[in-house]
Amino acid sequence: MTKKSRQKPLRFAISKTRKSTTGKHKIKNTLMNSIIGILSLLLIVFIYSFSKKYTQTGVSMNTLEVTFPSFPDQPELAKDLYEQNPILEIEIEVLNGCGKNGLAGEISEFLRSNQFDVVRSEDADHFGYTHTLLISRNENYEALKLVTSSLGFDIEDKSRVLIQPDETIDADITLIVGKDYSSIEPISDFLSTQF
Repeated sequence: MTKKSRQKPLRFAISKTRKSTTGKHKIKNTLMNSIIGILSLLLIVFIYSFSKKYTQTGVSMNTLEVTFPSFPDQPELAKDLYEQNPILEIEIEVLNGCGKNGLAGEISEFLRSNQFDVVRSEDADHFGYTHTLLISRNENYEALKLVTSSLGFDIEDKSRVLIQPDETIDADITLIVGKDYSSIEPISDFLSTQF
């Protein structure tokens, strides 16, 4: 019997602790519900005051004027825009071979203004180039003619125009800007209008 009598008080003790923790939880739950209720009430008051403020100082629909942009009768086709300002499919890399800071970027802008596609502009392998060189990297002779004419070069001038095919370079033409860039009339004219 001692075993049974010992078990009963143990069960009683367990149930007693459960009741006391349940009471603590009721207090916490009541407190949390009260806080949530107060915050909900504050939120409703805030929404009400916010809506009142904007309905009193809102914009009158009578004074609101909406204008839409006018569209041309006939929309311009991409083909027409391209014909007005064609971008040639000639890819050029521009290399700064004289060391003037930012020169490759300026020459790139010159070429882009002449509708050439500049794919890269960076420093050359060294800054000791005295003459500007135009190097054809493939057999596109028409592209070479267009670029040489835009620079004012003679296509037969072997000191300026070189043909060195190189399939590893992803450009049709390489332009290495030398120290004589200011003596090239189209470039010097363009650079004088930029500043």
